[in-house]
Amino acid sequence: MKKLLAALTVALLATVSIGAHAKDWSTIRFGVDASYPPFESKGSDGKLAGFDIDLGNEICTRLKAKCVWIENDFDGMIPALKAKKFDGVLSSMSMTPQRAEQIAFSSKLFNTPTRLVTKKGSGVMPTADSLKGKTVGVEQGTIQETYAKTYWEPKGTKVVPYQNQDQVYADLLSGRLDASLQDAVEAEIGFLKTPRGAGYEFAGKDLVDEKILGNGAGIGMRKEDTDLKAKVDKAIADIIKDGTYKKLEKKYFDFDVYGG
Repeated sequence: MKKLLAALTVALLATVSIGAHAKDWSTIRFGVDASYPPFESKGSDGKLAGFDIDLGNEICTRLKAKCVWIENDFDGMIPALKAKKFDGVLSSMSMTPQRAEQIAFSSKLFNTPTRLVTKKGSGVMPTADSLKGKTVGVEQGTIQETYAKTYWEPKGTKVVPYQNQDQVYADLLSGRLDASLQDAVEAEIGFLKTPRGAGYEFAGKDLVDEKILGNGAGIGMRKEDTDLKAKVDKAIADIIKDGTYKKLEKKYFDFDVYGG
């Protein structure tokens, strides 16, 4: 009898242990920096909108989960993710080797280039020589900040990080910056094609550096949440396969943002 009771106790403890470690994904919390239209922004009504927001909501729908969006400054996304403030970073986060050392990434969501924006006719180009003595604004914690500080700052460019992209554009417009470096699609739709960006333009071509700039954006997740990653990856694959991705994409872009 004692042996039977001991066996039942072990079995019960094992069941409790498994239950304690099983994670409930009926609610998925996404961290977002809502200053990056058309990917993520906040309307006058206080509601979040954008391509990333639509993708996240669609993923939650397919996983029969409730989506909760938590706003966070971009430079604090990875620490907040690790501290379990949210379950995923869905905020145009590029998948770079440096970030992949700390967190896991979903399948690719899209792949957009990085470009420099300057005042029309300034003659400034995205090179260390051209930017020597100039001031360039970047959003703090982005791949663009890393790029500018790696290649331009040592050669005499002043690189100024800001908490969000709106602040970068505000100082570009005021003349405190000579240029800004950011995602090309965000710059075109969120700034250059708006009235406030009328006097500005792209300088030079797309910047290419897979090590720093990555090869597309994905959802950042904790490495231990392998079950969530598997669920999210399947949802992304299904969204692409059944045409939903193209449908959502057309709301914001007249070109393919998924990339090769």
